[in-house]
Amino acid sequence: MSNAISQSLLPEFDMEMMNTRKVLERVPEMQGAFKPHQKSMSLARLAGHVAEMPTWGMVTLAQDELDMRPEGTSQYQAYVLTRTADAVKFFDENYRLARELLTAATDETMMRTWTLKDQGKVLMALPKVAVLRGFVMNHMIHHRAQLLVYLRMNDVPLPGLYGPSADEQ
Repeated sequence: MSNAISQSLLPEFDMEMMNTRKVLERVPEMQGAFKPHQKSMSLARLAGHVAEMPTWGMVTLAQDELDMRPEGTSQYQAYVLTRTADAVKFFDENYRLARELLTAATDETMMRTWTLKDQGKVLMALPKVAVLRGFVMNHMIHHRAQLLVYLRMNDVPLPGLYGPSADEQ
């Protein structure tokens, strides 16, 4: 069995995870209630969401579907940052586990359909490779960018991600 698909994703996966870790390390836990707008997530919830993204990679690779709110059970519990060090540790452990699953994933696994449901209703059904690239990695990058805006608004020096940041020059 070939694992060319997973091997082609690994360099980008690693780079984006390491860039995300750099951002998480900068989160000021004392500013957790900060919101740039009343409809926005709090800084603590947004940072928690970014920190939990590797778990989505694990779920995508380890199972073929996820029901966010299966009938008769409790709703998915979102991760909320309370301590920056704990969030980074949570992120690191789940990144490691997701990476192990990605490294071992065969092309057959990567092309198998993964389905996201809410109370049994299908929200999306795509090949695992598309879910990993779009729903996991792009989703993480999107929220990481939001988190960078929150950090800038709180005068936190930003790390360089694809080169030095203005704060590092």
